[in-house]
Amino acid sequence: MYLVVGLGNPGSQYENTHHNAGFLAVDTLAESSNWKSEHKALTQKIQIASEDVLLVKPQTYMNLSGESVQALMTWYKIKPTNLIVISDDVNLDLGRIRIRAKGSHGGQNGLRNIIEKIGDQFMRIRLGVGKCPEHYDLSNWVLAKFSKDDREIFNKTLEKIPALLNCYLKNGIETCMERYNGK
Repeated sequence: MYLVVGLGNPGSQYENTHHNAGFLAVDTLAESSNWKSEHKALTQKIQIASEDVLLVKPQTYMNLSGESVQALMTWYKIKPTNLIVISDDVNLDLGRIRIRAKGSHGGQNGLRNIIEKIGDQFMRIRLGVGKCPEHYDLSNWVLAKFSKDDREIFNKTLEKIPALLNCYLKNGIETCMERYNGK
């Protein structure tokens, strides 16, 4: 089984914000609107490329995402190499994708907390939400909603997520990185 975790913040006030890019991505994979509440997260079981996948939206708020991820990994006996985390990235241009097999948190606090709890040996998919404008405080920027034009661009990125994960599970990370990094 694989865990596909979308990072974000729970609550209607955070819907469609830059920081909820991970939640938005996981929602594109969901087969229904029926989510199960377990281990401080909303989960849904699906299949991708004949693999069992547990979609996860932690409900701990971004900075404590590792708590629910660690609990789910323990409960389902999932090793870090079967963890895929999808998050926003303010250092990537809007609409760009960056896939890595492992690495640092890059200043993303949800990734930071997951790394603190389980280490850094898991796949991450970073979705570019655009750089913080000069006149914005970074925390205000990530919690700001997408503009209409930006959301249209970002939706094109979200449309790639099902095929990206299918590619990864069928062909591995190298092929997936070649096809999707920077696109």
